Amino acid sequence: MKVGEGWFPMFSVIENNENFLLINKHPGFSFHEEAEQEGMAGVLRSRLKIKTLFTVHRLDRITSGLLLFAKKKECAQELSRQFRQRTVEKYYIALSDRVPKKKQGLIKGDMERSRRGGWKLARTYRNPAVTQFISRSLGNGLRLFLLKPHTGKTHQIRAALKSIGSPVLGDPLYSKAKEECSDRGYLHAYGLRFFLQRKKFEYVLLPDRGEHFKSREFLEEIIQYEKPWELKWPLVKQITKADIPRSC
Repeated sequence: MKVGEGWFPMFSVIENNENFLLINKHPGFSFHEEAEQEGMAGVLRSRLKIKTLFTVHRLDRITSGLLLFAKKKECAQELSRQFRQRTVEKYYIALSDRVPKKKQGLIKGDMERSRRGGWKLARTYRNPAVTQFISRSLGNGLRLFLLKPHTGKTHQIRAALKSIGSPVLGDPLYSKAKEECSDRGYLHAYGLRFFLQRKKFEYVLLPDRGEHFKSREFLEEIIQYEKPWELKWPLVKQITKADIPRSC
């Protein structure tokens, strides 16, 4: 299958070669199997007639964008190792209608269960979630966030943005807005950079769903992030035991 060929209700194909499948997951669909919905891997196998498909990472229901699967066991092992060792570069974009406590920097902390069934960031660093971000005002009441997670924990980005006072626009779990009129959760897996069999792969994908992702203000600002890995991201210090407060 050629790059970009194939559109389905739950996804569209970005690249399908002998080693891996890369799709654009559409928002609103669960990665996991649910009562009335087949899991994403099962859907891909049946729709694309692929017998063997290995999961190497996941996206939340509200999140759209780049989602990678391996088609061979040895490729799955290599990619899983890279995700586990955090050598795969992942970049996300999000929109929020709240002003953050800080406009750029590092968000880190242990992930703890919250009362509403989601997650929250604690002020401890035993096994912290770590996310770098930069943000810019779109001038229309919204703010654009470009995020680079250094860990891969459940709801990490959604909880991180909530912790700085800027939950993802349209997030049904982390936004407290009582009457938030939004056509989707505005979180998108935007960039992916990895090596496979000594070859480098780089992908950037603009979101194709959501009124605000199609706005003039957003499209004008996102141009400067066409290659997010070329931005001058500050070096992130690894959390060590010396960084952990004695009271933890």
